[in-house]
Amino acid sequence: MNSKLEPMHAGEFLLSEGAGNISREAINVAAGPALEPGQILGLVTSSSEFAPYNPTAEDGTENAMAILYGPLGESDVVRRGRAVVRLAEVSEAHLTGLDPAAEKALAAHFLIVR
Repeated sequence: MNSKLEPMHAGEFLLSEGAGNISREAINVAAGPALEPGQILGLVTSSSEFAPYNPTAEDGTENAMAILYGPLGESDVVRRGRAVVRLAEVSEAHLTGLDPAAEKALAAHFLIVR
């Protein structure tokens, strides 16, 4: 019998968020590999594009600022996406790239990890 693993759904990591769409923003995501919902993102200082959080980087992505809302396919050009950027509670188990520094940085944006 073959087993299938269901991918994470858009917003599945959210426990609660602000009324309406106050918690989310449309963002530009740097070209790169496919990304799943719940990916922690940092902002590349030179391009103002979001990219996966990387605590050892020195390009701005070492500062966690947002969480990718829905999946993005692999691309060699900048992609348009949605991110949770403020006023939300999120499930730790559903986040990718979370470490203590990212958790603290997200809390500064009122993104609370539970």
